[in-house]
Amino acid sequence: MTALVHDAAAAPSMHNAQPWRFRYFQGSRTFHVRADLDRVMPHSDPDTRGLHLGCGAALLNLRVAVVDGGWYPAVRLLPDPADPALLATVQLTGAAIGESDLAALYSAIHQRHSSRFPFEETEIPQAVRTALGDAARREGAMLTFPTDWHLQEVLELVQEAEARNITDRGSDQDLEQWTHIDAPSVGTASDGVPAYAFGPRKRGGKAPMRDFAGTRPVAGRAAADFEGSPQLALLSTSNDRPEDWLRAGQAMERVLLLATVEGLSSSFATQALEWTDLRWPLRDPVSGRGFTQMVLRLGYGPESPSTPRRPVPEVLDIQP
Repeated sequence: MTALVHDAAAAPSMHNAQPWRFRYFQGSRTFHVRADLDRVMPHSDPDTRGLHLGCGAALLNLRVAVVDGGWYPAVRLLPDPADPALLATVQLTGAAIGESDLAALYSAIHQRHSSRFPFEETEIPQAVRTALGDAARREGAMLTFPTDWHLQEVLELVQEAEARNITDRGSDQDLEQWTHIDAPSVGTASDGVPAYAFGPRKRGGKAPMRDFAGTRPVAGRAAADFEGSPQLALLSTSNDRPEDWLRAGQAMERVLLLATVEGLSSSFATQALEWTDLRWPLRDPVSGRGFTQMVLRLGYGPESPSTPRRPVPEVLDIQP
């Protein structure tokens, strides 16, 4: 069970806050996935939508790991209305029949990580894009790749949000809490985004990169030109409730694991999602469908360092 949670906790989360806890009940062979509300970002994520996305991603990893272990994961989302911090239960029942697609993603759990380095200009093949869209759809979400003027609109919205964040004190406080300028090497932090994972400062290009250093100097940090034609994907759901956020988190991670299997690198562009007036215009302007839950940057990129994870004993309780 410790190994399963180690796999689950490899999921991405906003600013790598890792806002989850797991409780395993031995008698019923059931995991409880709970929100760690001490890790909420009051300014950037006041409605906890981002927290739910991260916990949904951890839930998907848990499902993949359970299937890889030979069990079937019976999942219930938000099973107790009186306990909103209980986000899901996962009972290990029977054999993992009919879950080969999930099992095939297991090898990518610890390979996947956010890359904040420049990607190549090589276009993602249409067959891969279709497969990524199918992966999102299997979790109840939609994945679209904006092009032409819609892509330009998305890039402008992210740029506007990044400009706001630079001068917004609340955003700056969240960033300061969850980034570590004094963590220059692996093993010097257990959460957040350490300086070694910031990536280079963007000197040129259109890729929608968040500068995790903010206004703070980072000794020895290089600058680089990023891709001029970034490949973005919008992950959306039909509704915008906590259950939808959890489904979106699972869809996001399923897409990212499959992208990793296909040799793609990825990162996030969440800036516009943190501003209510900028989030709505991100949606597909032609169909007008859905609520955008995540903006993904995908492409072929170099190896880059992963962010740290908390030790499993900090996030797992085992009950009789």
